[in-house]
Amino acid sequence: MIIRQKMWKCSGKNSECDEMKLLTYIDAVNEALHEEMERDENIFVIGEDVDIDGGVWNETAGLKERFGSRRVIGTPISEAGFTGLAAGAALCGLRPVVHFMYVDFVHVAMDQVANQIAKAKLMFGNQVKMPAVLRMCASGTGTREAAQHSQNLEAWFNHLPGFQVVMPATAADAKGMMKTALRTDTPVVFIESRRVYYTEQPVPEEEYLIPFGKGEIIRSGSDVTLLTMGYMRYKALEAAEKLSNEISVEIIDLRSIKPLDMELILASLSRTGRVIVAQEAPLINGVAAEVIRRIAEEGFDLLDAPPLAVGGRDVPTPFSEVLEDYVVPQADDVVTALRNVMNHS
Repeated sequence: MIIRQKMWKCSGKNSECDEMKLLTYIDAVNEALHEEMERDENIFVIGEDVDIDGGVWNETAGLKERFGSRRVIGTPISEAGFTGLAAGAALCGLRPVVHFMYVDFVHVAMDQVANQIAKAKLMFGNQVKMPAVLRMCASGTGTREAAQHSQNLEAWFNHLPGFQVVMPATAADAKGMMKTALRTDTPVVFIESRRVYYTEQPVPEEEYLIPFGKGEIIRSGSDVTLLTMGYMRYKALEAAEKLSNEISVEIIDLRSIKPLDMELILASLSRTGRVIVAQEAPLINGVAAEVIRRIAEEGFDLLDAPPLAVGGRDVPTPFSEVLEDYVVPQADDVVTALRNVMNHS
């Protein structure tokens, strides 16, 4: 863990200040794992290379030295095997953190993920717990790693009954939500934003947890509500800044896509009357479609214009830099959507 600098975050409401520190996203995940493994001896980490030099992304740095090889278990390239092992361990009372080096590698373990981990509690009549955390590392695009290492698969897991699905996009959210995940008795799919892995961001010094099902307003506005998930948070902020003299954009980082914070979404929509949902994943049958369905059912009367979605094209992610940027939505695509929704009368 590397702490570069300390700072203070002050609340205008009560004039209290929380001490902050700068951590990268990866260091924040690492710190959460250290703290929770210290707190609960039933937590263990399993996956490829997690026991070698801090793992591929350095997120397990220091864990093996601190907690030993029985709780930091390196494996061969065998996702189906170690995911099945984790499922059995969770049923027996342990708390596995299952490390998928890339989210793309979960494909070969989908029987264990979908038919065992997701369904176990229901199949056993809620007489068992399934406290497994599935870390979907290196999710998303933008690093030019092509079709088999650049996918956004959150809609898959969102469609599986039994899972909670979260997509923290900042270091602070990653730490707070990882700590929450490690204290819940139902399985969690924890999808990480690789493009901010090594970006330093403020993280609170004190102990904190971020509950699932709670989004965050990261920019206030009055004309349109822009809902984001994962790395689209940053593209949305860029788009809103480009239009700051033209459109007042309220941005909500959903953070948790299952459960979904409909209370926050509808409260924002009641102020703006317009909504856009932005995702990196292909639009067809994506999370954006589900969010818009919920809005249509629960907040239709609040709409002054049809809801819009921004998302990827229906093709695998290309290796070419130019083609990848064409396939995956950019800030300018969000700008276009914002202008379109505002022009609808």
